[in-house]
Amino acid sequence: MQMKFEEYLQYDGLGLAELVKNKQVHSSELLSVALERSANINPEINAIIIPMHEHALQRTQQDLSGPFAGVPFLVKDLFQEYAGYPTSYGCQGLKRIGYIAETNAEIVNRWEQAGIVTFGRTNTPEFGIKGITEPDAWGSCKNPWNLRHNSGGSSGGSASAVAAGIVPIAGAGDGGGSIRIPASYCGLFGLKPSRGRTPWGPQMSEAMHGAAIQHVLTKTVRDSAAMLDATHGEDRSSLFTIQRPHTHYLEVIQQPPKKLKIAFNTRSSIDTPVSQDAIKAVEQTARLLESLGHEVVEDQPQIDGMQLAKDFITTWFSQFSYMLDEIQKGYPSRSGDFELDSLALAAFGAKTTAIEYIQNLTNWGQYVTQMNHFFDDYDLYLTPATATVAPKNGEVKTPNWQKPILKALLKMNKAHLLAQGKLVDQIVKENLKWVPFTQLANITGLPAMSVPLYWNEDNLPLGSQFIAPFAREDLLLQLAAQLEQAQPWFDQYSKIRI
Repeated sequence: MQMKFEEYLQYDGLGLAELVKNKQVHSSELLSVALERSANINPEINAIIIPMHEHALQRTQQDLSGPFAGVPFLVKDLFQEYAGYPTSYGCQGLKRIGYIAETNAEIVNRWEQAGIVTFGRTNTPEFGIKGITEPDAWGSCKNPWNLRHNSGGSSGGSASAVAAGIVPIAGAGDGGGSIRIPASYCGLFGLKPSRGRTPWGPQMSEAMHGAAIQHVLTKTVRDSAAMLDATHGEDRSSLFTIQRPHTHYLEVIQQPPKKLKIAFNTRSSIDTPVSQDAIKAVEQTARLLESLGHEVVEDQPQIDGMQLAKDFITTWFSQFSYMLDEIQKGYPSRSGDFELDSLALAAFGAKTTAIEYIQNLTNWGQYVTQMNHFFDDYDLYLTPATATVAPKNGEVKTPNWQKPILKALLKMNKAHLLAQGKLVDQIVKENLKWVPFTQLANITGLPAMSVPLYWNEDNLPLGSQFIAPFAREDLLLQLAAQLEQAQPWFDQYSKIRI
């Protein structure tokens, strides 16, 4: 008998793989359910933008092995290339020319070695530069909890697809919060691993000096742990390396953590508003932690948050400027191939001098030192994952007054002038006010996670973010598993009624 969606929804990725292993269901049946759910719901949420059905059907006919053998899967349409399949990076220009990847990304190879069955690529903002997913090329990705709201970014399509029950696990990446932000908005578990933990090759050796990292979005902690077991470790292209843990993460989470001393903070480091939902989410999490025997103290690292945000923006804009220049060299672009915001950010970044960039990276090192000192006193650092629940579609956008100015300055090759003087602070706050908490972990290379422990009165989720010392994914996953057991969230997904 064909598996029904209601039954499919009761399992996480490892659970579905166990059914396949025990021959209770065939991988082709799981794919059939996933494709049917996608056909029914994707027109509403716009999570999957590039189908790979032929690839998936071929995979189900193979003798798959690995912890996720036979499990339906989706990859993000950004830095997760499949050879021979279209890749757009959320960009109208790459979509227009039908850009085809020549090689698999190494992270994709490792996912396939884990046995997954990929049947599509998911929606992402253009080049992943925003915390929401609303690219001109593909349109808004809706949040399954409320279709008027966005799924977040840049892994928004993957988050929306997992929350909506199309797949139990999907590929994601995080350069400034792009796993944790959509995890917060869509009520998922999202872990950003440490700098160098997962591979970037062969197309790249790293991204943003290791600030950006690849992993997945999941409904359960154990799926995230098992997939990190399957993918961690450098490849031949890796610029950064990290020691492999002696024990598998999936084994580590079987034991609760020791009593932890955890600092928490709910104030934005760039002095922007933080919603009552975000404050309540952390306060509720703090009480839960205390009930589990942990010590919770209100404190924060002694870091200049505004300077850190500027240093993040400097790297982000500069690196994006280089990437856009390389793409434009590869093919003749047309008007409309790139979004106005992308062109403006690239123009800002192109004017960063070498001395400014080196000063910026020097500051990054200082933040690492400051966080190491902070973790002399604490085991973990707790904040909201995002400043609010998911914004509405169209709510996060360049102010209308700014658009004609940007267009005029771009035409004169002077858009960088907007990033001078006091306007720098305004641009930083405008870009990061929704998500001021996540960049710290990217700059310092520390592992961090968003845990879904709070839903507001409108049934919109907001995650609690934990940051750990370098290479301590084991500690994060251990605590997450304890929180998941104490306050289970898996049944929440059955409340999604679309």
